[in-house]
Amino acid sequence: MATFVCRMGAVDGSIVERTLEAPDEAAVRQEIARQGGRVFSIKKSAEAGLSFSLKSLLPRRRSSGVKVSEFLIFNQELVALLKAGLPIVYSFEILLERQENPRFKEILVDVKEKLTSGVALSDAFLAHGDVFPRLYATSLKAGERSGGIETVLRRYLTYQKILGSVRRKVTGALVYPAVLIGLSVSLVIILMTFVIPRFTEFYAGFGGELPLLTRVVVATALAMKKHVVEWSLGVVVLVWLFVRWKDTEAGRRSWDGILLKVPLVGKILHQFALSQFARSLATLVGAGTPLVPSLEISSGSIANQRIAGAVTSVVPKVREGAELWRSLEETKQFTSLTVEMVKVGEATGALEEMLLNVSDFYDESIDASLDRLVKLIEPVILIVMGGVIATILLSIYLPMFSLLSSLKT
Repeated sequence: MATFVCRMGAVDGSIVERTLEAPDEAAVRQEIARQGGRVFSIKKSAEAGLSFSLKSLLPRRRSSGVKVSEFLIFNQELVALLKAGLPIVYSFEILLERQENPRFKEILVDVKEKLTSGVALSDAFLAHGDVFPRLYATSLKAGERSGGIETVLRRYLTYQKILGSVRRKVTGALVYPAVLIGLSVSLVIILMTFVIPRFTEFYAGFGGELPLLTRVVVATALAMKKHVVEWSLGVVVLVWLFVRWKDTEAGRRSWDGILLKVPLVGKILHQFALSQFARSLATLVGAGTPLVPSLEISSGSIANQRIAGAVTSVVPKVREGAELWRSLEETKQFTSLTVEMVKVGEATGALEEMLLNVSDFYDESIDASLDRLVKLIEPVILIVMGGVIATILLSIYLPMFSLLSSLKT
């Protein structure tokens, strides 16, 4: 008997990794097929361990070769073709002719071949693992059951467009402060490593004791210049260790938890995570996906792992019959607004509508918070960095004032 690590698609649409003991690979495939799963890859445990040890040397990076924009354009064109009444296989043939990305085209060819052989569209996309979001394949599966693939694709496109818009707003609002900080830090480094040491040599020729502020700045500048290589290596090592730590599951959860506690920024990130959860869950529920699988998949669409972990902890309780709003409240990670809206949605049978209201509210709140944050952070950065630079310049000119005073006397 040998041990195999198998990556497979489960019956509920999720992608899982299981360890099985069997005489050979064929027996593993037969067992998974008996359980109703679909095999994506099988490796012997030794091969899997070697692969893990090599990958663990570098930070985890997801590279599917398919850009989000390309994927969204493909789906927009697919919706238009389906709306025109074209069969889905023929629609794929048309879209393949205009596809320029070789990696994406290769995947679409494989999907079309699977469709031709009788495989469902959702399973054909699921077969490519993490290249496409689970939310997409699960939405397709729900659309196949209800006969409304075009409708679920429109829901998915709406979800991605709104989410992408919010993400761009958050990123765009932080670009200017980041550039401002970067330029200020660069200026300080130039002053401390090049300008101050030259003035130190100049003052040494005059003799006399330098002012306290000048001595402190000069000592710091000389230390930076003398140990610039060690300091640079130290920064690189610290950054590398931080990235490696953050790339682990525990590190990522801890870091995301820390971010949620940062003043001003933490509130925005919390609202963004709640908006992601509410909109993805609304998309899945609206497409006809059962609540428990919807919760499992929506947890994977949340960027903040602390909030995602809270959603995951809710799944067993809901599966056992607990109310969703009460389970969310017990995690202490969801706002009273979210809990109350979910409670009303469950009571009235309008959960999708209430979840969309939650996400819309937080999207608007994020916009307002970002405006306030940018207006506040710009003057703070200017004041702090201006004070640092002014202190450095003052340390340069103080000895000059002393020399001029001594010459006059």
